Amino acid sequence: MKYLRTSIGFDGWRFDYVRGYPGQFCKQYINETTPEMAFGEYWDSCEYTDGVLKYNQDAHRQRTINWCDQTGGTAAAFDFTTKGVLQEALSKHEYWRLSDSQGRPPGVIGLWPSRGITFIDNHDTGSTLNHWPFPSSHLNEGYAYILTHPGTPCVFWDHLYQEKDALRTNVLALVDLRRKHGLTSRSKVVVRKAVAECYAATIDDKLAMKIGSGDWSPAGLKLQGREPKLALSGPNFAVWEAA
Repeated sequence: MKYLRTSIGFDGWRFDYVRGYPGQFCKQYINETTPEMAFGEYWDSCEYTDGVLKYNQDAHRQRTINWCDQTGGTAAAFDFTTKGVLQEALSKHEYWRLSDSQGRPPGVIGLWPSRGITFIDNHDTGSTLNHWPFPSSHLNEGYAYILTHPGTPCVFWDHLYQEKDALRTNVLALVDLRRKHGLTSRSKVVVRKAVAECYAATIDDKLAMKIGSGDWSPAGLKLQGREPKLALSGPNFAVWEAA
């Protein structure tokens, strides 16, 4: 690994199937090679009752957090909890799922956002393997969520070059907004609405966003002390910034 880091030029590590070995080993690898980034794939089944996703996924996300803790916080992990809840909420019009019992995001990003790597799909869940795909009709909404929220968002290669429903255009515009306003893995989310047909939030007092077919706007709110203006909109999503 030291050779890959210093001679080949690798910047970071993605540890596969980290359910299979303790995080202490990853901590050792990380401390010895000092990568720019490191994260693990802790893919664990969400909590279900009779085939229905439970509202409370605290135990699921806690297992991922426990693994990160084993690494001494040196490694982040893919936020499978957020993926599971987000795609269930969007596909079944149950956007209330996107706020936990304490008004926080329901995934890893609601507890330890700097350790959460958010994503919509990867080579296992989508693409040709398609083991647990995100609903294709809701991809724009999914990216509107992860690219405005805390955590470190990943854009799936297949989606970056998908022109249907202007997905590529919207993803690139959302990335630009995230950079423009300096949103980070530790950005603060305030959930403004979470009901069956709509989820809305403000992030760092810099952006407001909503997904879903339900009605919401930031009327009456201020962003950085100024009136909000629409920055971007697409299929069932909208993002506002300060005028």
